[in-house]
Amino acid sequence: MPDQLVKVGEQTLKLTNMEKVLYPEAGFTKAQVIDYYARIAPVLLPHLAGRPVTLRRYPNGVDGQSFFEKNVARHAPEWVRTERLPTPGSSKGNEFLDFVLIEDLATLAWVANLAALELHVPQWRIGDDPDLLVFDLDPGPPATVVECCQVALWLREELAEGGYDAWPKTSGSKGMQLYVPVEPGELDTWEYSRGLAERLARAYPRQVVATMAKAQRGGKVFIDWSQNRPAKTTIAPYSLRARSQPTVSTPVTWQEVEECEHVEDLTFTADEVRARVEDMGDLLDYR
Repeated sequence: MPDQLVKVGEQTLKLTNMEKVLYPEAGFTKAQVIDYYARIAPVLLPHLAGRPVTLRRYPNGVDGQSFFEKNVARHAPEWVRTERLPTPGSSKGNEFLDFVLIEDLATLAWVANLAALELHVPQWRIGDDPDLLVFDLDPGPPATVVECCQVALWLREELAEGGYDAWPKTSGSKGMQLYVPVEPGELDTWEYSRGLAERLARAYPRQVVATMAKAQRGGKVFIDWSQNRPAKTTIAPYSLRARSQPTVSTPVTWQEVEECEHVEDLTFTADEVRARVEDMGDLLDYR
């Protein structure tokens, strides 16, 4: 398939190597990646708006090497919006980087054409304090997302006692996340999440761990509260993941969480997520 010049909104961009297979086991091509992101854009873009995006690119597909890209690519079109932000403690010694903001379909298609399969964002919007509290539930084998669901239900109870609503989504990989909308500046999200994670680890020591040491995670669910540090990012809702199949970080209902008995119950591919959105809309519409 030859390269294509396409008009997206008011912008023109070149799409390249459309026939390249990025998910070999599924035969899922770059053209299908771009198509997925274009079709899911109406529910994805609101979750990216105002948030600097870290891209995880897989130029040779999910079986090849990948790299995280925070700084905008040198060949980016001039219409791609960027924001220069401080990056203290950067491993490359950069004090500032120019992050991409994905707020329109043209920019989303452009990053998809870069084989940026995964889109990662912080819990804050530019110029503001965090508006999300996030708990990343990471199962240590042989635990799976099934065990994460039980921990998510415990977290929901604790959060409700504090007056907060929680919204679940899968990670698209092994675990899941809970999103808790908060007013910017309302609370110290890092301290609050750490305290709640440690409290649950004490209450359920056989099922939950709140420490970073991987040696302690076997068969338990690690509640990663560190996702609430300002420099940390979490996989965006509706982002693809670089797994053997084109799975997606998918918003789910609490009923689905309560009824989950098998990993397959909360595993969704790109086509399945598109169908879910057509049927149920954005299940993470807490705005």
